[in-house]
Amino acid sequence: MAGKLKSVYICRECGYESPKWLGKCAGCGAWNTMEEDVVAPVKNGITSSSAVHSVTAKALSEISLTDEERIVTGIAELDRVLGGGIVKGSVILLSGDPGIGKSTILLQICNALQKESNILYVSGEESAMQIKMRAERLGVKNDSVSVMTETDIQSVCEYISAQKPDIVMIDSIQTMHHSEISSSPGSIVQVRESTNLLLRTGKSLGIPIFIVGHVNKGGDIAGPKVMEHIVDTVLYFEGERNQSYRILRGMKNRFGSTNEIGVFEMTDIGLREVENPSAMLLSGRMTDVSGGCITCVIEGTRPILAEVQGLVTTSGFGNARRTATGFDYNRLNLLLAVLEKRLGLYFSNLDTYVNIVGGMRLDEPAADLAVAMSLVSGLRDIPLDENLIAFGEVGLSGELRSVPRAQARINEAARLGFTKCILPKSCLKQITSCPDSLELIGVRSLGQAISIIK
Repeated sequence: MAGKLKSVYICRECGYESPKWLGKCAGCGAWNTMEEDVVAPVKNGITSSSAVHSVTAKALSEISLTDEERIVTGIAELDRVLGGGIVKGSVILLSGDPGIGKSTILLQICNALQKESNILYVSGEESAMQIKMRAERLGVKNDSVSVMTETDIQSVCEYISAQKPDIVMIDSIQTMHHSEISSSPGSIVQVRESTNLLLRTGKSLGIPIFIVGHVNKGGDIAGPKVMEHIVDTVLYFEGERNQSYRILRGMKNRFGSTNEIGVFEMTDIGLREVENPSAMLLSGRMTDVSGGCITCVIEGTRPILAEVQGLVTTSGFGNARRTATGFDYNRLNLLLAVLEKRLGLYFSNLDTYVNIVGGMRLDEPAADLAVAMSLVSGLRDIPLDENLIAFGEVGLSGELRSVPRAQARINEAARLGFTKCILPKSCLKQITSCPDSLELIGVRSLGQAISIIK
């Protein structure tokens, strides 16, 4: 019989081990660096070679290449992010802030797969009655869903091994605990060991497992960060709590492309798919106000249009404020420095605000040109053409660098009715066909693009 696991505390700075927690490491003297870990006892007295577990290896040429079997959920936005559906035996981490919609989408998956799969829904946070009440509100009527309210991960895995359901959902991993580990549920070691046990169970039986993980303020302490390297797929739910739109982003996927997104709208009856995210993000925009510019970014395989808003106003304090929502703060400072140094537009004594409408976050450098044009438009208080779209990366010398997939960007712009597109001149050679309704304006520098604002 295997010995009981025991906890030790290891300094993350020097590796010093201690049987109990210490505020100050005795090895290096650092404060608050001791983290709990679990070690398995060493088995003594093994003298027979038969007691050693034998392992085998297979030649690479002997491994057959077969397409992985997927379960299509019927929720198109989710299947897109997963790469075409759920792979059997995969472990999928679904993370996000509390209340963002993780439990809601799991129940909707149960409803979508009611005819094909037997699903086990394990909840450590809610009672069976609470889950039933939410299912009634969402219109989920699935007789093939079994609900278990249990927090002992060993008991859950034993039940999975005995009943062999088609899909398992764990809500949430922070509530699960391993009886051989003394730390409280939600700690790093409990989260990691519980995930490892689920991984071994799911892989051995070929059962896909959804694991819900909450994100705390740090994003990694007792949260899903400690198990991202263990699971096969990592999905993040993003969105503002006071907005109805949610973005499901694939951060890691061993069975498909990464950085894919799915867009949903939170309604009274659950999450509704948004089939045209560009039109959704541009709805309600004002066309006669300065500081607004439309750009096109690539999220995974799909081009998406987003509105960039820039506001420049006189500072009421000694130091000017810089605020960026949905855009990298350091990138904003870089663009302001280029505008000041290369174009002579001074923002030093002005408050500058940048906002990406709809809760989107633009991490792609292709959004640089639109941000710069929105800031200049706000500075001069001159509205941009409502049918104008701009994309391109801005260099430190004020030049515009090429961005990939220019053809897909202009096709999306033309589909939504835009008639003028400003893009780096080097991107023109990527264009094989241009819609007749769209005028392409290739520019070499930021100054040439800004000259269009009159």
